[in-house]
Amino acid sequence: MLRTFPSPVVPVALTLLLGLWGITRENSMWRDEAATWQVAHRTVPEIWHLLHQVDVVHGLYYLFMHGVFTVFGDSLLALRLPSVLAMACAAALVASLGTRLAGRCAGQAAGLAFALLPAVQRYAQEGRSYALVTVCVAAACWLLVTAVDSPGTGRWAAYGAAVLVAALLNWFSLLALCAHAVTIALARPPRATVLRWAGAASAAVIGALPLILVSGQQSQQVAWIPPISRSTLLGLSLTLLVGTLCAWAARRGLHPPKSTRLPLAALALPLLALPPLLLLGASLARPIYLDRYVLFAHLGLALIIGAACQRLALRLRTHLPPYRTTAVLVTLAFLGLLPFQLSLRGATGRIDDVVSTAENVAAVRRAGDAVLFIPAARRDTALVSPGAFTGTKDVALRHSPVESGTLNGQEGTPDQITHALLTAGRVVVISDAGAASSATSRDRAKRRALDAHFVRCDQTSERGRTVTVYQRRDNNPNEHPVKLCARPRPHESSWDFMGLHGTS
Repeated sequence: MLRTFPSPVVPVALTLLLGLWGITRENSMWRDEAATWQVAHRTVPEIWHLLHQVDVVHGLYYLFMHGVFTVFGDSLLALRLPSVLAMACAAALVASLGTRLAGRCAGQAAGLAFALLPAVQRYAQEGRSYALVTVCVAAACWLLVTAVDSPGTGRWAAYGAAVLVAALLNWFSLLALCAHAVTIALARPPRATVLRWAGAASAAVIGALPLILVSGQQSQQVAWIPPISRSTLLGLSLTLLVGTLCAWAARRGLHPPKSTRLPLAALALPLLALPPLLLLGASLARPIYLDRYVLFAHLGLALIIGAACQRLALRLRTHLPPYRTTAVLVTLAFLGLLPFQLSLRGATGRIDDVVSTAENVAAVRRAGDAVLFIPAARRDTALVSPGAFTGTKDVALRHSPVESGTLNGQEGTPDQITHALLTAGRVVVISDAGAASSATSRDRAKRRALDAHFVRCDQTSERGRTVTVYQRRDNNPNEHPVKLCARPRPHESSWDFMGLHGTS
């Protein structure tokens, strides 16, 4: 059956099916997607105001999602569908590259392998820019191969444009140029081809340079990234080991067809190894490594796996036709990854969930309650689901996110926050689950005021966040704290998750 379709068709279909399967993730949304959601609801001038303060590196993506929400409306499907479509297009490009560089069976296997890669499945269902970056890099790789084989100004211009768009979505994608430089060196094309590649690459870097310079002034945005850990090193090492073993297994099948000058290994191995290793090296000076920043390196891994599958299929052709061997391998991989796929599509598949937190707030809040966010970034719960906070007052907030041009708004001074808390009789606190300490002076002031003047009445920890209810100790000096917490809660009306356009 696989043989009856053009190489990209089946990989695209599989990527779409996996991407659409459980795309709402049980009506959940994690903190990074919450940033996309609330920024995409702002007007273009408001987004422009934000980018002058923070998150300029994601500016093009925010504007794109603003357009998506404007045309198609706001929903979890609209939030994540662009990533699904981007990964499907990337799968088509991987299949086309594999076919051109190693043969039709290798191309189809590479596209299917790409669709099944765990990282691809995860970011195909996230409302962030990484899937779009991946498809732009995949397009750049395809254009690089075609331009080397058939030099022309138009192809090199398109190559430079693809690299530039990827960089404007996330400029770490420029690390792919280092891999392409090695590819060019290994291919040894004519001098004119080398110069045209250098010109196109330089134009893309120059076009992205203003973004790089401005984002450097907002480096505090990535100050939270932890130093390189053993698990990070282990994960990267295993990925590179898999790629190396597959390249070794396919070593006799990596020679390019007569129609192309580029061996598959010359494109795939540098793309797999160089971007993550370079980013890892930069992290030795300042922590900056996150695997999603170099997600596009999985394009190289998929190509190498595809070539290895073709080599295995050819060795087994006396028992099974090559395409049936590929189908068997894909089926086994799908079944082996099934537990991971199920967990990835559940509400607990991410570090936290702002929607369930909002539901917990709606269950305990009363009219007139104060609300407090520790840290301030947890205010994204209210920004995504303002209906859950109806009748409450954000006592720490002085300037709203839109007004201040920030993601989470500007809070008052520690003294102002303490004073505001002392006027409240009941406080609902939203915080990270298991948070042991407060990093800022404002958060420490919040904790001190709560410990000194309030008693904890109720607490719910779910999906990475905690909702805690505090009652003021001195509302009635003669009343025992246990009685303060024992008062019955009035019935609260339901709230609408999709009433999302309010920001405070």
